[in-house]
Amino acid sequence: MTQNIYDNPAFFAEYSRLRRSVEGLDGAPEWPALRALVPDLTGRRVVDLGCGFGWFCRWARQAGAAEVLGLDVSENMLARARATDPDAAVTYRREDLERLELPPASFDVAYSSLALHYIADLEGLLARLHRALAPGGRLVASVEHPIYSAPSDPKWVRDEAGRDVWPVDRYLDEGPRVTDWLAKGVVKQHRTIGSYAGLLLRAGFTLSHLEEWGPTAEQIAEHPDYAIERQRPAFLLLAADRREA
Repeated sequence: MTQNIYDNPAFFAEYSRLRRSVEGLDGAPEWPALRALVPDLTGRRVVDLGCGFGWFCRWARQAGAAEVLGLDVSENMLARARATDPDAAVTYRREDLERLELPPASFDVAYSSLALHYIADLEGLLARLHRALAPGGRLVASVEHPIYSAPSDPKWVRDEAGRDVWPVDRYLDEGPRVTDWLAKGVVKQHRTIGSYAGLLLRAGFTLSHLEEWGPTAEQIAEHPDYAIERQRPAFLLLAADRREA
């Protein structure tokens, strides 16, 4: 089963204070780039894998989606999502994505924000998700960039010249990484960029977009603290399509 760190009270309290938790999609700096990958949702059936507080589910509905299913392993996340602007066309359900089963061709668009790097059996999930998408359907996802997930001790280090650098080790050694992020013992799965692309292709998807995200000059002007994110990409953005029958 996927580690359910979000139902750890200490972790959830810290997570709830993050900017993206308070401001929603607008508080996520990568959202504009991710939003550009989402197709027209008018009349579409949408599933959000790792829906968290339900920000994208509600946005998808406002963008014209006919029905939206939000899935998360965390009861804390789902309780917050259900309590915000209930909509009969938006359903939230507790699911372990490691074991997720969805009916064939039941969705047109699948979305996942910063959840897939928690999944050990990503190959199995992508294969099942491919079956669950109708022909012509699209998966849009973000994950922690492998440069971010690889280090044994992921943090900035000040070198002798006074520069902040991001040391990378064990990059090609894929598998679990145990880090202290908001709480001790958070387990994430490190994969290379090549592995993410290969898993999508083997599942039957056509990779249509791959982006190593970094903040724009405009974003840095508005939020100067984002500038350091130009030193190494924090996120990998993906879009993949299920071929027409």
